[in-house]
Amino acid sequence: MRLLGIDPGTRRCGIAVSDSAERMAFPRAALVNDDEFLTRLSTLIEKESIGAVVVGRPVALSGRETASTDVADELAATIAAHLVGVRVERWDERLTTFEARRSLSGAGIKARDHRERIDSAAAVILLQNYLDARSAN
Repeated sequence: MRLLGIDPGTRRCGIAVSDSAERMAFPRAALVNDDEFLTRLSTLIEKESIGAVVVGRPVALSGRETASTDVADELAATIAAHLVGVRVERWDERLTTFEARRSLSGAGIKARDHRERIDSAAAVILLQNYLDARSAN
């Protein structure tokens, strides 16, 4: 089984997919968050043989919920209702975008070029954190 990670956003959702051993996360193209999002997501899930979806849950550093938390929770509920037979989990995504920016900069990618990659880079970090936490238990 492979897992799919989603870094939710109002315009785009970053996407990452694990390997079949559930040890490594790899980026996929971000999906536009519009009326066709669920259709494109369903197609990707079928194509990539996904068994579970991990949706990032943004919270403040203090752990308090924010407006973005509510949006992510609604997205997770919508995905769960739409995807029959696919488990949907939520995962704390604090600082994933910050880490993604730092990682892209460290790889020599200029800040102006981050926009095209930042969402899926954050999804990779989110999914990798999830995979690492599962393997530690």
